[in-house]
Amino acid sequence: MSQEKETLFPKITDKALDDLRSRIGVAITDTVEPWNYEATRDAIRHYAHGIGDDNPLWCDPEYAAKSRFGGIVALPSFLFTTSRIISGYVGGLSGTHAMWAGANWKWHLPVKRNDTITTEAKLKDLIEHQTKFAGRSFQQIYNVKFFNQKGECVAEADSWCFRTDRDVAREEGTKYKEVKARAPKVYTDEELSKIFELYAKEEVRGATPRYWKDVNVGDKLPTMVKGPMTVTGFICYAQGWGGLYIRANKLAWAQHHKHPGLGIKNRFGIPDCPERVHWEEEFALKVGTPGAYDYGPERTSWLTHHLTNWQGDAGFLRSSNSQIRRHNPEGDVIYINGEVTRKFEEDGRKLVEITQKAITHTGELSATGVGIVELP
Repeated sequence: MSQEKETLFPKITDKALDDLRSRIGVAITDTVEPWNYEATRDAIRHYAHGIGDDNPLWCDPEYAAKSRFGGIVALPSFLFTTSRIISGYVGGLSGTHAMWAGANWKWHLPVKRNDTITTEAKLKDLIEHQTKFAGRSFQQIYNVKFFNQKGECVAEADSWCFRTDRDVAREEGTKYKEVKARAPKVYTDEELSKIFELYAKEEVRGATPRYWKDVNVGDKLPTMVKGPMTVTGFICYAQGWGGLYIRANKLAWAQHHKHPGLGIKNRFGIPDCPERVHWEEEFALKVGTPGAYDYGPERTSWLTHHLTNWQGDAGFLRSSNSQIRRHNPEGDVIYINGEVTRKFEEDGRKLVEITQKAITHTGELSATGVGIVELP
């Protein structure tokens, strides 16, 4: 007789799916307040530091004053902090896990220091998939537009989460079978020194222009390293990005009281947020992942960090399409590489296309990206 699978979490139901489909194309008006309404000096710096980006254009007022912008501007991925929806806090299918898995961004204007950002959002589509991670899963796609205080659209993006049955992922998922069977990676000092050497060599192009005429198809971007992953690093990102469910005391109680499915009891019997998959290994394993892992928007931000380092202050990131392909648990290292795959002109702009891959220290594909950069 086969052993009955343990049931810990709510299931995806046809009724919940029908309700969610009825929301497609409908403007969302009851969004939770964002982490940041304004692109202040501190908010921009905290986000940049949360992804390990020390570009002075985002962080140093004296340096930025000499740039073509005349002051600090926000790094492109900062806009994740101005919308809960673009960041993956999605509605419907109460009690089922949401795994943020990618975004297609387009930027139209720079976000300058002290700009106020408002958004318009809607559910764009709901697509069923069969996955190794959790069997039947649903890709929930949202469209968000971002406006400054002048009413100008500074950016727009589609982002998506995969909604999964946590029990199926834990009991039947095969995607991480080999990963879970591995002994934890313990780094030698020699291995760490090779990783840290890439940090020491990381180049921020900065004030030296990179001209379109000097770029050729086939040019390689310098390798960027991120990791080794630690829970400390994941929390650093949450500090700059602002986790919706990371709340304390009365505010935590109020959120769980309003949305009971969010309060999942921990080992002390205390309702705690589902976001703790990013720092609590015990809970991360219960939802089928290989351990506490990084945030999806964080990884997309690493891909755009790779591009903005290369383009310099005179460049402008026009678009970035990214896909998250696996979880990066504690201990992982990823290496981001890129290559110029197209050079073209459009609407009077000098543009280059860069294809990116993020590969783990074990050779597994972590994420992919395609960016379009405008150069002088």
